Amino acid sequence: MKGLRHALVGVGIVAATALGTASVDYYEEALPTTMNPVFGRTMVDFRTHELVFDRLYHRSPITNEIQSAVVESDEVLNNGGMLKVTLKKGIKWHDGKKLSSEDVCFTVNAMLNPNTASSFAKLYRESIKSCVTDGNQTAIIEFHKIYPFPRERASFPIIPGHPFNGNTALKVDDEFANNPVGTGPMKAAKTRRFVTYEKFENPHHNANIPALKMSEGGDPFVQIRTIINAGVHGVIQVGPALRPEVAASDDVALKSYDLRSWWFMALNTTNPALKNKLVRQAVNLTLDRNELRELTIGVDPNDKNPPCEFISGPFIQSSPYYNRQIAIQENHNRPLAKQLMEKAGATQTAGKWIIGGKPVMLRIGMNAPLDTEAKDLLTQLGNQLSAGGFDQQVFKVTSDDWNRKVVTGQATGDYDAVIGKWSFGTVEDVNPLFHTRSGGQGALNIFNYSNPEVDRILEKWAVAKTDTEARDSYHELHARLSEELPYVFLWKLDTKSAWRMEVKNNTIAPYFYFTSFDGWKN
Repeated sequence: MKGLRHALVGVGIVAATALGTASVDYYEEALPTTMNPVFGRTMVDFRTHELVFDRLYHRSPITNEIQSAVVESDEVLNNGGMLKVTLKKGIKWHDGKKLSSEDVCFTVNAMLNPNTASSFAKLYRESIKSCVTDGNQTAIIEFHKIYPFPRERASFPIIPGHPFNGNTALKVDDEFANNPVGTGPMKAAKTRRFVTYEKFENPHHNANIPALKMSEGGDPFVQIRTIINAGVHGVIQVGPALRPEVAASDDVALKSYDLRSWWFMALNTTNPALKNKLVRQAVNLTLDRNELRELTIGVDPNDKNPPCEFISGPFIQSSPYYNRQIAIQENHNRPLAKQLMEKAGATQTAGKWIIGGKPVMLRIGMNAPLDTEAKDLLTQLGNQLSAGGFDQQVFKVTSDDWNRKVVTGQATGDYDAVIGKWSFGTVEDVNPLFHTRSGGQGALNIFNYSNPEVDRILEKWAVAKTDTEARDSYHELHARLSEELPYVFLWKLDTKSAWRMEVKNNTIAPYFYFTSFDGWKN
C-alpha cells in the first residue's frame, strides 16, 4: 500500500497542474535512452525523436505514400543505385542556423563512420555507400546496390554537423543526447524525470500545440486512473486488460497505434540440445498459444476480433511478405513433440527430457517492459515448457541489458531463449535478424544464428529489383524459418493509446507516432 500511496501522491501533483496549462502532458512507458537519433534503440526513443527531428523521407500515415517535409525535389539516378535530393530553402535548426545538404551528408557520414558505435547506424551501413554535396542544398546519396524504391532507404533522421564541429565519430554520451538540435516541430530538453518540448517556428512546420511534457508512466493502472481523472492528456501504451475501463470513459478515447510488430521467443542454437532443429520443433509444439493469449492478455477464446493474432513466421499477417501457406501452430501437440524429442535421441525420466545424460534445461529471459502488455507471459510460457518435460528458469531482462547485450548477440552464455518483440518502420527488412553476423550483416541476430541456406535467401531478397522478386524471396524465407525455428513465432498484439477528448485531430503514424504532429490540436 505504501508504494501505491506514493504513486497516487504523484498523480495528485500532475492532476493539479497538467491540464490547467497550455502544455499537453502524456505518459510514456519509459524515458528515452538518448535524444540523439543516431543512437536510438527503443520505440520510446523513436517516438521522441520524431517530434524533434525531420527524417529525410517518411510515409504518410493517411495514404502510405513516401513523403518528405524537407525535400523540395529529388531524382532517382542509376536505376535506383543513387538518389539526388534538393532541400527546401529557409529551414532552420532549433539554434537558428540554416539546414543544408551538408547536414544530410554529415548524418550519412556519421552513420557510416565505424567509430560511431550505433546499432541503428549499422542498419544504414548495409544499404548506403556514400553521400556527396554541392555545399548548398543538393546531395547525392549512393547505395551499395540498386533499389526499386530508394527513397525508402533514406528515411533516416537528419542531424546537424555544426554542434559536432564536423566530427563524424559520434559519442553516445555527448551533450547533444540531452539537449538536441533538430528541425522538427518541437525543440526539446531532457532531464532525469521528464522531457519538455516547445514549439519552434519554421517554414515547413507549424504545430498547433505550443508545449508538451513527457513523463515516465510507471504503474499502468495508475496511468489509466490519472488520464481518466484529467491528470494527463495521453497514455502511449494501454494494455488489453485496461482498455475496457478507458472505453467506458466519455472523456478519453482509445486510439489505434500500428507498431507493425510481432512477438517471438528466440532460441539459442549454440545450446547443445537446441542445436538440433528437432528439439526446437518440439519446443514449438509444446506451447499452447491460445492458452498463453487467454492467460496473459485476457483474450476471450470466443472473440472473433481478438486484440492479438497468431503468426507462423517473421511478418505480421497484413504484410505482403507473410506466407499464408504456412500453417499456424495455435495449440500444443505434445504427442508429436514427444516423437520429435525421441527422434533427437532424448529419453524421458520422471517426466523430464534427458539428452546426453543431462536434463534439457532452458534459461528463458524476457524483455521486462513486455510484462505490461502480456502480464505473466514469462511465467506462463515457462510453466507450459515445464509441463512438456523441459526444465526451465525464467528471468526478466532490463531494457538496458536487452539493448546492450541481447540485441547485440552478447547474451548467448546467459540465456537459452529470450522473449521479445520486433517493430518495423518504412522497410520490413528482417535480414539483420537472421543473417550470419559477419561483415556488417546480422546486426540484430540475437543468438548469432547461422544457416547458409537462410543467408542465401536473405541475399536474394537484398538484390531483388522488383516487388515480386522481394515478396517471393521472403515467402521462401518464411517457409524455411518455420522449419528451422531459430525463433518460435508467437503473435502480433494490437497497440492502443489513450488520449483525452481535449486533444483533437491527433493522427497517429505507424511506428513513429508523431509524424503528423503539426495537425494535432488542444
